[in-house]
Amino acid sequence: MQDSDPSGERDSGGTTLLECKGIGKSFPGVRALDGVNLSLQKGQVLSLIGENGAGKSTLMKILAGVQPPDEGEILLDGKPVEIESTRAALDLGISLIHQELNLATNLSVGANVFLGREPLRGGLIDESTIKKESAKFLKMVGLDVSPDTLVGDLTIGRQQMVEIAKALSVNARVLIMDEPTSSLSQAEAENLFVVIKDLRARGVSVIYISHRLGEVKELSDHVTVMRDGENAGELSRDEVTHEAMVRLMVGRDLSEYYERKDREKGDLALEVKKLRTPVHPQHELTFSVASGEIVGIAGLVGAGRTEMLETLFGVTPALGGSIQVSGAELELDSPVSAIAAGIALAPEDRKQQGLVIDMTVRENLSLAALRRDQKKAGFLDFAKEKKISEEMITAMRVKTPNENQIIRYLSGGNQQKVVLGKWLAMKPKILLLDEPTRGIDVGAKSEIYALMEELAESGVAILYVSSEMEEILGMADRALVMHEGRITGELTREELTEENVMQLATGGEKTAA
Repeated sequence: MQDSDPSGERDSGGTTLLECKGIGKSFPGVRALDGVNLSLQKGQVLSLIGENGAGKSTLMKILAGVQPPDEGEILLDGKPVEIESTRAALDLGISLIHQELNLATNLSVGANVFLGREPLRGGLIDESTIKKESAKFLKMVGLDVSPDTLVGDLTIGRQQMVEIAKALSVNARVLIMDEPTSSLSQAEAENLFVVIKDLRARGVSVIYISHRLGEVKELSDHVTVMRDGENAGELSRDEVTHEAMVRLMVGRDLSEYYERKDREKGDLALEVKKLRTPVHPQHELTFSVASGEIVGIAGLVGAGRTEMLETLFGVTPALGGSIQVSGAELELDSPVSAIAAGIALAPEDRKQQGLVIDMTVRENLSLAALRRDQKKAGFLDFAKEKKISEEMITAMRVKTPNENQIIRYLSGGNQQKVVLGKWLAMKPKILLLDEPTRGIDVGAKSEIYALMEELAESGVAILYVSSEMEEILGMADRALVMHEGRITGELTREELTEENVMQLATGGEKTAA
């Protein structure tokens, strides 16, 4: 296979179905897209990758009719088309499945598949036709549930299959998937890959957006890379390697990605003995983390990792056991107690739990310190708030026009830096990180990793949960592996291998180092 011109045929050897030529888009003060080209073959999986802010989402919104381009043209089957609305996109066979699923959870599966296009009989909704027809599309995506099932009763992975079935029901020829596995378990993700490959075999074209480069390598017939709103490169199937993708995305080699250093460990910062959490009360958790140490927590979805961090932070009270910080035993009955003890938690869902997304960068950065920095009369100290925000924006290298920018308009990586900055302003002894790089691009990940190293160098104890194997292997001084609520093993740096992590994560035993 050979790399091909962006306007020509791809390495899948098919016919060009969809083409973007010279697409440009500007927003106030920002050039989001500048002369972007993209070409998609019939029955091809084309992965679109790039850092947050590279322009991927803007380009997909243009294709899906959410917003118009300022310049350039879109061709479908070789003919120019105007995509003026989402309805126009659907009529052309282009369907976008958002990262945050767009389903009515209080309605049945069948009702969601035909939502807004309900077949009628005698002026009433034809329930029998909905049930019969939706069952066909559910079968196509391998979802074995009744069309009468409430969508809210399904797992996120199964809800995603409903979204795909809905897209197929409108005869989608182009399926755009934005970070489709970000909330899925490993088993659900593997099921999705089977469905995508089956769709490709039936002639459906897929544009796949993901920060998980392992998935991109497995699925892609071709990869288009974007950087700073422009085309950064193309990779044909036999050229797709992790190193090649990272190089095009960030302009540097993978060797610079992890900056792990050997550090001297300090005294014990956190000591947990026989801790029992409400989710897995039958299992006792015992472990410790030293000052200046980075400890990873690996395991499959449902292993109880997030629940353990929430108990350590006082969100959910422990049912038993003890927690010591710097040798002093604590009663962590609330996050306020945890913060007072020097513990900070950056949660997995930063938008829901880590930020107030309609407040400014400055206000978010000072949230954790409000009680500490308030004036004697209880009023906000705006001078301190401004000082904190300026210091943290600089220290965290937050890319924002100014401190008064509304947080929702920052990229995912910069939002995560604000979450971390909010806690670092409190000078914590122990930093708990739950999926610290979930949904952020490879460049921002590299900055988060460098920051973790800097914090450990300064003596902060870091305990982090990650579902990405590379992140556990690349960053951890040692790793705890969990399976169904219990710690199945501890791996030293020398024992940290993918095989050992997976053995312990599935309930097995580690092999020799």
